[in-house]
Amino acid sequence: MLERARWEFEAIGTRWRIDTSAPLAPALRTAVSALVDDFDRTWSRFRPDARIAPLASEPGAIPAPADAAAMLELYGALSESTEGAVNPLVGDALARRGYDARYGLVDRGAQSAPARWRELLTWTDGTLTLREAATIDVGALGKGRLVDLVLATLAPRTDGDVTVDAGGDIALRGSETIALEHPFDAARAIGVWQVTDAALCASATQRRAWPGADGGGLHHVLDARTGEPVRTIAATWAVAPDAMTADAAATALFFDGGPRFAHAHGVAWVRMTTDGRVEWSPDSKAELFL
Repeated sequence: MLERARWEFEAIGTRWRIDTSAPLAPALRTAVSALVDDFDRTWSRFRPDARIAPLASEPGAIPAPADAAAMLELYGALSESTEGAVNPLVGDALARRGYDARYGLVDRGAQSAPARWRELLTWTDGTLTLREAATIDVGALGKGRLVDLVLATLAPRTDGDVTVDAGGDIALRGSETIALEHPFDAARAIGVWQVTDAALCASATQRRAWPGADGGGLHHVLDARTGEPVRTIAATWAVAPDAMTADAAATALFFDGGPRFAHAHGVAWVRMTTDGRVEWSPDSKAELFL
């Protein structure tokens, strides 16, 4: 097997790894870096200079980012399938539990996200409008969207296989066997999944976790209806034609409506509960070590 070229860097709070058949030209690396920075400057709730930042302090309207319709329409399907558990206005609830711009990790108690977010947040005629101040958080699918954009930038300008991996959200041209990391032991895998010309996205509650005020663990997967962290699902893996859809499904699978969302969007999946049980969809091609 030929050795592939690898480019690694830090961006949007995670480690990126891009594998290609030949080293990327400097101009192409620059294009990828600019793309990632622009996405972060647009959507990050951690940046005071982000384009969405003014809407966190007062209602108003901004020019709709290019990704707004694609991402927020899929959020609508996520919200419907999970009965409101997934909500793009969950940013303030996350910050209140300690997952804020300073990564303060100080729990100030639960806060639900606005249940009527579809009335408050609209994206029409090139404008993104928020009728009440709130912090937009696209974490349920945003990283997957960015992985898709990076792959779309690289694929036409490179020969051979390309793999884009952003902290476990992976899209590739070609074929690769990917290990499914055990959520309770990073040195183990619960199985492997061969993915070809598709995307695999994974999420686990231990990846961004910190102590809670009551001694219980807190993590980044909150139920937007209550502001409380998910307690029944430990990790999810989802395979779809694109990373945004796989990322959205990996988020949905922490909730009861997740399998329904995955089925409606043609996503195969595996998930592990916090008591160690493993569940999977009928169309899953993962080889599980059970």
